[in-house]
Amino acid sequence: MFSKLKLLFKDTVIYGSSTILARSLNYLLVPLYANKLSTFDNGVQTIIYANIALANVLFSYGLETSYLKVVSDSADHERDETQLFSTAFLTLFLTSTLFAVGIALFAPLLAQLIGLSAGDYLFVRYAALILWLDTLLVIPFAELRLKRKALQFAIARVAGVVAVVISAVILIVPLNAGLPGVFIAEAFGSLISLLLVIPVLRQFRLFFSADQLRSMLRIGLPYVPTGIAGLLIHLIDRNILIRISPSTIERIYGKGYQPSDIVGIYGRIAAFGVVLQLFIQVFRFAWQPFFLQHSKDPDAKQLFRHILSISTLFTMFLALAATFFVPDLVRYHYGGSFYLLPPRYWIGLSILPWIFLSYVFDMISTNLSAGLLITGNTRYLPVVTFAGAAVTAFFCWWLIPLRGMDGAAYAIVAGTAVMSVVMAWYSLKVFPLRHDWLKLFLLLVTAVAMASVQFLAGSELPQAGVVFAFKIGLLTLYLLIAAALFRHEARLVAVKAGQKFRRR
Repeated sequence: MFSKLKLLFKDTVIYGSSTILARSLNYLLVPLYANKLSTFDNGVQTIIYANIALANVLFSYGLETSYLKVVSDSADHERDETQLFSTAFLTLFLTSTLFAVGIALFAPLLAQLIGLSAGDYLFVRYAALILWLDTLLVIPFAELRLKRKALQFAIARVAGVVAVVISAVILIVPLNAGLPGVFIAEAFGSLISLLLVIPVLRQFRLFFSADQLRSMLRIGLPYVPTGIAGLLIHLIDRNILIRISPSTIERIYGKGYQPSDIVGIYGRIAAFGVVLQLFIQVFRFAWQPFFLQHSKDPDAKQLFRHILSISTLFTMFLALAATFFVPDLVRYHYGGSFYLLPPRYWIGLSILPWIFLSYVFDMISTNLSAGLLITGNTRYLPVVTFAGAAVTAFFCWWLIPLRGMDGAAYAIVAGTAVMSVVMAWYSLKVFPLRHDWLKLFLLLVTAVAMASVQFLAGSELPQAGVVFAFKIGLLTLYLLIAAALFRHEARLVAVKAGQKFRRR
């Protein structure tokens, strides 16, 4: 048993590390694109990439998850796994080719449908190529996970991202390829990953079984609407923002901006949410195997209560610290010649506190999902996701014409907050727990108050050093308040830290 748990932990570390490394490398391109491309071009890239994420769900139509399930079951029935692999891969190859060709043929029309001009059709065709290559990776990557070849999976994934970063730098800086260089680099990275999984493709045979495909579709298709709804929570803002009217833009931001400029600014500013996104991703990788392993412990509910309090508290602290310091990092003139984001982007910095706040609710939802998974009531998860997507869409539609980028950020907070409330409703109904909601609410109100104080008082302070000390003082005060509210959790953390120190 212990050896199996060690293997699970090892795979979790590798999968988690590769995912975090891949995302971190991708975000290195944000300053490059912001400094070397116009806000308009950044907007085009942002809106197309948002729709690539949605189209990925349609291109694979849940076949990855269903393949894992069907092949796992086939081991008990002594079925030929090679036939299942061949059926799944051949199906995705044929359908993705048809989808990609269709997108390429109707690229001018699709460009207009997603809010761009018909003249941007070339970038839609690049997107079709990227989608086709990414879809070909779905089954090989699933096979690597199934065979527990975590290291090979990580190498193929990270190498693809490294190829994107290197080729993007070469294409955009010395070669001045502009926006086409962004899409060419992305396609090249997917191609590198595909080349690295060729050993997996050696088991492919020219074989197709309609019965096997029906079995996989029966499992996989229900995941499609849920997957789309989950993505819409974080992507619908771009798709509505691109349709903001010129008169609204001029009223809020003045002259000289087009919808694509606003989307480009919004997308690049929102990307700094990676500060919290990566933390939550790390927590999620560790959390699921942890609560499944300890759900039957005598003190499980008390343990889970402490974990929700500590993880949410830490996320709030990170969100507050990021609110204080990320705008300063963005505006800092590095070496007197380089900004993370040029001044033209700074009109969007007001969305950052709201983007950071949305991840606090993401952390709460992640914690509460344990109740549904432990009890097997996963049928409630689509309800949670659709509730969040519907609220996000409604508030985007309502607030973007009134507040522009800020309205989109408010909508994200509303959607993630509703998700956490609905998740709590269903999770606590099937797996009752008494959480410290009042204390967490007081901490949240305290963080919002401190962010407001810093915003109002910071501009009145005379020197940068004084402003920095003021922010550190507010963060220290926040930690003291948190420690006072959560004395027991603070004592547990202190004891654990002391034990670790003594062992060293």
